[in-house]
Amino acid sequence: MHDREGMTTEFQQFDTTLACYGFAPLRRARTRTAQVNVGKLCNQACHHCHVDAGPKRTERMMRDTAERLIELLSTSPAIEIVDITGGAPELNDNFRFLVENARMLGRRVIVRCNLTVLSMASMEWLPEFYRSAGVDLICSLPCYTQQNVDSQRGKGVFDKSIDALRLLNRLGYGLPESDLGLDLVYNPVGAFLPPPQAGLEEGYRCELRNHFGIEFHHLLTITNMPIKRFAEQLHRWGKTREYLGLLVNHFNPETIDGLMCRHLVSVGYDGTLYDCDFNQMLEMPVRHGENGRPLTIWEIADLSELDGLRIATAQHCFGCTAGSGSSCGGALA
Repeated sequence: MHDREGMTTEFQQFDTTLACYGFAPLRRARTRTAQVNVGKLCNQACHHCHVDAGPKRTERMMRDTAERLIELLSTSPAIEIVDITGGAPELNDNFRFLVENARMLGRRVIVRCNLTVLSMASMEWLPEFYRSAGVDLICSLPCYTQQNVDSQRGKGVFDKSIDALRLLNRLGYGLPESDLGLDLVYNPVGAFLPPPQAGLEEGYRCELRNHFGIEFHHLLTITNMPIKRFAEQLHRWGKTREYLGLLVNHFNPETIDGLMCRHLVSVGYDGTLYDCDFNQMLEMPVRHGENGRPLTIWEIADLSELDGLRIATAQHCFGCTAGSGSSCGGALA
């Protein structure tokens, strides 16, 4: 592939690196999480977005796909967590259906919220719905300063995010003794790796508590992936090769056991299955055999059928294994 996608073949292959440490081929372990991407519609268009989401995107999960997914979850007892993402997942017509039915099945439900969706005129119902449904929230806040957030996510986003977090705190989310989970997500505003997660979490906690009276449970640090919109940004900066070299040179074998692709299946808005959300955006599906057709939710009876399959890898995988590692749950090592 070419440099604009951030995957030039001049860089060391990921599988070759795995083999050097005795981890190749990388295979799926027990699948515990179903991460559901309901589409690319979003009220924001962030510079770092690996989904390339935005207000004009039309890709979305339809009702028949949502219904089949719930049916499949009902026959997949090993799935403990349903992780709903987008775009802004709340903008999908089937969002309530997915949340309510996954909760009825006894699954923990996580919603990945961009915070500003709560300020939309049509979304007044959202905060109370979160609480009544008992979902956990993972919310984007790439920095605790207005300048950095607005430069990455758009003018006015920081203030709207602070207002949303205060509202969620009033409902009980993120408070020290509350079981209503509220985690925040940090990702770098440039072409560098996240700092150590624990230290940054303390910095976030101090700044948000002292300046805004905001509480949260955990901070998750996530590395920017050199795909889609961030890849384009790297190209404009002339830093594609530099950033890829940074990821390759900071490969950490201690991250391998915790890679999200080993325990998570990513479900596309059309029902196609992927090893992770990044593979989904690069159109690298789980396949029947090494070079078979893409596997979908209509062709399996239990998501545990994916256990043990070989994971599709490419150069972007260095992003999850660099430094302290990166996953949808934050640092790995």
